[in-house]
Amino acid sequence: MNKFINADASACIGCKTCEIACVLAHGEEIRTIESAHFNSRLDVIEVGDITVPVMCHQCEDAPCMLACPNGAIIRQNNHIKVLQEKCIGCKTCVLACPFGAMKVKLKIEDLIVAGQARGKRYKAQAIKCDICYSDPNGPACVRTCPTKALSLVDLDDLIKIQEKRQRDSVLAIR
Repeated sequence: MNKFINADASACIGCKTCEIACVLAHGEEIRTIESAHFNSRLDVIEVGDITVPVMCHQCEDAPCMLACPNGAIIRQNNHIKVLQEKCIGCKTCVLACPFGAMKVKLKIEDLIVAGQARGKRYKAQAIKCDICYSDPNGPACVRTCPTKALSLVDLDDLIKIQEKRQRDSVLAIR
């Protein structure tokens, strides 16, 4: 089973520390504070008085992976990964994701013709939470959340949550 990050809306204060940690963990170069240069792989959303981060759920059946026409989204080491070299920026994955966790960003690249820089070109790329799979310390957002609203969940954790909810529901009947 794929691990995923669970967000507790009752603990989230909407500070967006997780977004900043995500950008920094993925080596994004922040040239300015403009949103065009700030490409977090998760988004803190606000609905009424509730805030919560939305990120990839690392689905077992991964609709984004199934929808990708180029095979750019794969399952690797129990997580869903986007292969940028195969991504054509078609946005099919964005439409397929039931959580709204897929994004497309524009990557600015140097246009080289005959060994000479000839300007810039823009390439659309799909990005999403990859649970910081290459970081031995785990997801940066989980580590930096000041209220501990985020947690990395696996099958054992899900079983514990289910058992607790079952016990709580029995106790509520009394």
